[in-house]
Amino acid sequence: MSYQKRTALALASALAGTVVLMAAPAAHATVVDVDYKCKTPIGDKAAVSPIDIKSVKSGGGYRLTMSFQKGVSSSPVELGKGAMNPSAVIRVGGADSGQVQVSGPSNSAAIPANTPIKISDLSGTYTPKKSGKVDFTAGVLTIKALGTTTTCTPGNNPGPSLTLDVTAAGGSGSGSGSGGGGEQLPKTGPLDSAVALGTLGGTVLLTGAAGVLWLTRRGRAAEGR
Repeated sequence: MSYQKRTALALASALAGTVVLMAAPAAHATVVDVDYKCKTPIGDKAAVSPIDIKSVKSGGGYRLTMSFQKGVSSSPVELGKGAMNPSAVIRVGGADSGQVQVSGPSNSAAIPANTPIKISDLSGTYTPKKSGKVDFTAGVLTIKALGTTTTCTPGNNPGPSLTLDVTAAGGSGSGSGSGGGGEQLPKTGPLDSAVALGTLGGTVLLTGAAGVLWLTRRGRAAEGR
């Protein structure tokens, strides 16, 4: 086999190793239909809204955003701009437990009477208390408007809209102590494992590149003899 073919195979192997090592997913999101049963000042109402929950890493926690794709209630009178204030609870399950309070801005435009109330995106911060795979599910929605309160409770036991692999604060070490030890990679928690694998993938790629350079020089040296 010529040194050119050996070079191509070595590079392909290094790249393939990096792709495999970096492929571990850290989050899974899906849109879930939530059948809200609402207690309003004018009686009971019901509506189904697809709910989407997204996350963004923020310091030692995650910024969660809950989005409603359909209105879930209505008002017998027009709600002027800024008259309606929504908030909700996101239930936490899986490796961790509890709930996250989320809230959003009031309505930016007037809402006509007897039309579905579109809820703005609601946001809040989740800080892991335990490491592992954590689920986030839509909980109770509260709408305050014109001095009244409407409470909407999921009636269909919806599944999670988001699943995250999280690491609790203090659950990982980065090897910053003094002494003659070499560099330590993070080694606790799924997210830290992904980082470690990514670093290892980079090492594989560098090793592969070094091998390619060595094979090329060796091949050229052989041709010069």
